[in-house]
Amino acid sequence: MSAADVILKLEDVTKVYSGTVAVKRASFEVRRGAVNVLVGENGAGKSTLMKIIAGVEKPTSGRILLEGKEVSFSSSGDAVAKGIGMVFQEMNLFGNLTVAENIFATREITNALGKIDHAAQQRKAAGFLDRLRAGIRADMMVEDLMIGQQQLVEIAKAVSLDARILIMDEPTSALSAAEVEILFKVIEDLKAQGVAIVYISHRLEELIRIGDYITVLRDGHITGQEEVRNVDTQWIVRQMIGSDAKDFAKADDHALGEEVFRTEEISLPRATGGLAVDHVSLSLRKGEILGIYGLMGAGRSELFDCIMGRHGESTGKIFLEGQEVRQRDVTGRIRRGLALIPEDRQREGLVTILSVATNLTMSSLSRFARLFHISGKAEREAVSDMVRELSIKVADPAQEVSSLSGGNQQKVVIGKALLTRPKVLLMDEPSRGIDVGAKADVFRTMRKLSRDGLGILFATSDLDEVMALSDRIAVMSNGKLTGLFDRAEATEAAIVAASAMGHGPVAELGRGDPR
Repeated sequence: MSAADVILKLEDVTKVYSGTVAVKRASFEVRRGAVNVLVGENGAGKSTLMKIIAGVEKPTSGRILLEGKEVSFSSSGDAVAKGIGMVFQEMNLFGNLTVAENIFATREITNALGKIDHAAQQRKAAGFLDRLRAGIRADMMVEDLMIGQQQLVEIAKAVSLDARILIMDEPTSALSAAEVEILFKVIEDLKAQGVAIVYISHRLEELIRIGDYITVLRDGHITGQEEVRNVDTQWIVRQMIGSDAKDFAKADDHALGEEVFRTEEISLPRATGGLAVDHVSLSLRKGEILGIYGLMGAGRSELFDCIMGRHGESTGKIFLEGQEVRQRDVTGRIRRGLALIPEDRQREGLVTILSVATNLTMSSLSRFARLFHISGKAEREAVSDMVRELSIKVADPAQEVSSLSGGNQQKVVIGKALLTRPKVLLMDEPSRGIDVGAKADVFRTMRKLSRDGLGILFATSDLDEVMALSDRIAVMSNGKLTGLFDRAEATEAAIVAASAMGHGPVAELGRGDPR
């Protein structure tokens, strides 16, 4: 294709959030009548770049050229008016409206009297739905649809815009295999009409199949651009991963103990159909760090919630030190020796209006009970020990926890869990939102705890972290366990490939048997 085929061009675009550079001097071309693939790990900057194109965010610096002319989008509506539509990964639908009303929201069809013409909206919506072979009536309420059907409504809404540029952010994440095939046919039709498709997905085989041009992002930088016909999955993985290793505490070679924890066939149904966690079985030894790698929607957090008893509708069994855990509530499971450090420390890990000391001990007050009273002396000693052990930077534990930095808040969440004296510690994205120094402290703490015999399950979407910290690595995709690797046999390429699968026998991917 010639330069005349470039409909949109980003030149040296940078986006900074509160001092954090999400995208740095990215130059990106979108060609009409082609699928322009954008790929990268979680946090690489893909969604930020797309939000800039869609008018949701404004670049901090750089230029956007549309049809060769510099433009600036004041809003997403402004971008839509200029022919740019987007299918968001996080669905943006109104559950209490019909499918047709969602498709035409903010641009309703009106009659001569200026009133909404619902019949006309339903007729037109039905045409878009038929094109997608969605099997959905235009008068159905969105809240009554399964998640895959809601995804098709999002796609129908974007197609209805008659856009010149259509951005699709993980459009197949909730679709069945048959629905994916239909979507690919629609994409081919759109290409034939000259529409430029910008396509984001972590499913590498999908990108190779439908892509025409590919751009790879890593840590906000564009690391590779090429025609898809000239690349393979290995090339994509190399560009995604790079050769720069991050400075993490390396896994050591202390001896592991006997099995301390096991899950058997853990499953969690989605309210909209299907399984958020799909028959996951894992085991963990004393002193072992088992990393669970997966991208957004893989089911890692949901698995942890099932283990902690946060979903009464989950099925399967869990065992601690060979004994089945029959308690179904969170409190009972904490008492048995399970503790969770949640991904969202602000909402789920801390009570921000309370002090550091109160946050540290709120889950372990029974330890300090003396008949009908709490021993203030024992509680203060435990708080002091934990502040010292975790190097929590606080002048006085009576300070509100909200006054601490993100890294020190995370240490408080870890300390709160450790004061329950767990046998197994679950850590969901333990390094999210903290600086490099705090990360190093957290990772050193994890290694120390494992040397002391604690079993640790930690979930992350950071490939470098899981490779550096884990004794074994489990990979999840679409709720399923798709890979299990010993540290010695794990490679970045194998882990990325497993995270893009979503199905297939674990045995083909790696042994990973702790016994």
